[in-house]
Amino acid sequence: MNKKLFIIPAAFVAMALMHSCKKSFLELSPQGVYDLGSLTNKKGVDGMLINAYATLDGRQDQQNGGASNWLWGSITGGDAYKGTEPTDMVDANPVMRFEILPSNGQLTNKWTGIWDGVGGANQVLKVLPQASDISAADAKQIEGEARFIRAFMHFEGKKAFGNIPFLDETVTDYKVPNTDASGNYLNIWPKIEEDFKWAYDNLDEVRPHVGRANKWAAAAYLAKAYMFQNKFAEAKALFDVIIANGKNSRGTPYALAANYHNNFRVTSENNSETVFSIQASYGDGANTNGNYDNTLNYPHGGSATTEKPGACCGFFQPSQNLVNSFRTDAAGLPMPTTYNNVDVTSDENLASTDAFTPYSGNLDPRLDWTVGRRGIPYYDWGIHPGRNWIRMVTYGGPYSPKKNTYYKADIGTLAGTVGWGFANNALNFTAMRFADVLLMAAEAEVEVGSLQTARDYVNRVRRRAAASPVLNGANPAANYVVAEYTAPWASKEAARTAVRFERKIELGMEGHRFFDLVRWGIAEEVLNNEYFPKEAQRRASALDGARFTKNKNEYFPIPEFAITQSVRDGQATLKQNPGY
Repeated sequence: MNKKLFIIPAAFVAMALMHSCKKSFLELSPQGVYDLGSLTNKKGVDGMLINAYATLDGRQDQQNGGASNWLWGSITGGDAYKGTEPTDMVDANPVMRFEILPSNGQLTNKWTGIWDGVGGANQVLKVLPQASDISAADAKQIEGEARFIRAFMHFEGKKAFGNIPFLDETVTDYKVPNTDASGNYLNIWPKIEEDFKWAYDNLDEVRPHVGRANKWAAAAYLAKAYMFQNKFAEAKALFDVIIANGKNSRGTPYALAANYHNNFRVTSENNSETVFSIQASYGDGANTNGNYDNTLNYPHGGSATTEKPGACCGFFQPSQNLVNSFRTDAAGLPMPTTYNNVDVTSDENLASTDAFTPYSGNLDPRLDWTVGRRGIPYYDWGIHPGRNWIRMVTYGGPYSPKKNTYYKADIGTLAGTVGWGFANNALNFTAMRFADVLLMAAEAEVEVGSLQTARDYVNRVRRRAAASPVLNGANPAANYVVAEYTAPWASKEAARTAVRFERKIELGMEGHRFFDLVRWGIAEEVLNNEYFPKEAQRRASALDGARFTKNKNEYFPIPEFAITQSVRDGQATLKQNPGY
C-alpha cells in the first residue's frame, strides 16, 4: 500500500489558473505555479485531484483546520479539555468556553482549510473537460471524486459555520453571498446532497487506490447529510442499502474490525470498517505528509524517541466526563443518566511517586483504547505514568489521548520527530467508520423504523467492544464488563438515550460529539446542565463560568477577515452568524 498516492507537496497547491474560492476569502501567497497547458491532461488533472485530497488534513502550516475536528468537535463537545496550561494557545481557550469572537485566530485554520478543499475540487472540475486524453469512464470517476471532496468540505463548513455559501466550478466572482435577495441565509443542503448523490451514482465500488472515495463512501455521507437535516426516512432507506451491500474501496464488505483498536493502529488501518479515511505517510522525504492535524496533541514532556510518543504539546486531554462515561453497571450496560455520579479514579491529587489505587469498578474497554490513564498500558510504551506526561494537571487533568498516537515500534518507519521537533506519524484519520454508520442507522430506526433493529445495530457495536480488552501481559488491564442490551427498549425516548450515549463512547475523541449535540438539539441542555457545572469544579481555571448560548453557539462565527474580504460596492456579501 502506497499511502503517498494521496499526498502531494504544498508546492502544487497554487497554480496559474487558480481562480479558486480562496481568492476572496483568503490571501495566500502562491507556493508553486503551473501553467494551464501543463494541467489539461490526465497527469495534470490527477495531480490536482491528489492535491484536493491533501486538503482534507488542513493546511500544512496550520493545525486545527482538518477534518479531525479535535478542537471544533471534541473539545467543544466535552470529550476533552484544551489541555496544557491557560497561557498557551490562548486563542483556543475561548473556543472551549464558547466565548469565541470573529477575530479569533483559530477560526482562520478551519475556515481556510475548508475553502482550500472546495477550491481544489473546483479546479479539478474546471479543468477536467479541457483534458483530451482522459476517457469518458475515467472522467466520470475523476468527477465523482472531486464532487465528493467538494461536498465533504462544504459539509465541514456547514457543521462548523452553518451559514455559508456553496461555491461550484462555474464561480468567477468569489465574493459570493451567504444570503438571498431578502437577506435570509441560504440553504445549501440540496447542493451538498446533489454532489454526494452524483458521486454515489457514478463512482465505482472498487477503486485503484485505497484512499480514494468510492460509491459507498458517497452513499454514507449522503445518508449522514440526511441525518443532519432530520430526514430520517431517506436516511433509513439508504442505510439499509449500505449495511446490506456496502464495501470499502478494496471491495471488502463493510464489517466491524475484530478489535476496536484496529481502527487506530497504522498497521491495521484501511480495514473492513473504513468508510472514508484521510491518508497519511511518514518517511517520504519532506516528512510533511503525516497526520499534521494532530501534531500538537501527543502527551507532553520527554522525547519523541524513547520516553513517550510525541514531543509536544498536550493540547487534547480527555475530560473526566468522558472517562466516567465508560463506567458500566453490574450487568455490563452503560449508565447514561448516572455515569458522572462517581469519578473513575485518577491521580491528579497525588505526586508521581505516590502509591496509586486504580478504579476497581466495571468499565468498558473502549476507555483504555481511547484514553491514556495511570496504571494502564499505553500501547508498547509501558504503563502510563499519569501526571509525568502532563504539563499542568490542575488545568488539563491527568489523562492523555490515544487514538491519534503511534507505537514505539513505529519510530523510524511510520513515525518520528521532524521539523522543529514535533512528531509526525503515518496514522490515518478515519473520518467515517462503519460503527458510525451502524449507530446513525440505529438513530434512523428509532425515529421511523424498528426499535428492535436499532437495538441490533447497537449490540453489534457493543459485542465488538466486549471482544476488545486492553491487556496487561496476559490479563485484562482493568475490570472490563460489557454486555449487550437483551431487554427491548421501553420507548423511543429510552432508545434515543441508549443510541446517543453509545455514539458518545464509541466515537469519543474523534471529533463528532459537539456536532451530534447540535443536530440533536440538546447542546444547551447537555453542556450547561450536565457538563460545565461539574467540570468547572474539576477544572476551575479552564471552565469556571463557561456557558453555551442557545441560538448562537450552535455555529462558530464567520471569521472577521472573511467578511472584510467579501466587501463589494461598500457592502459585505457575507452576513455574520446570529449573536456575533
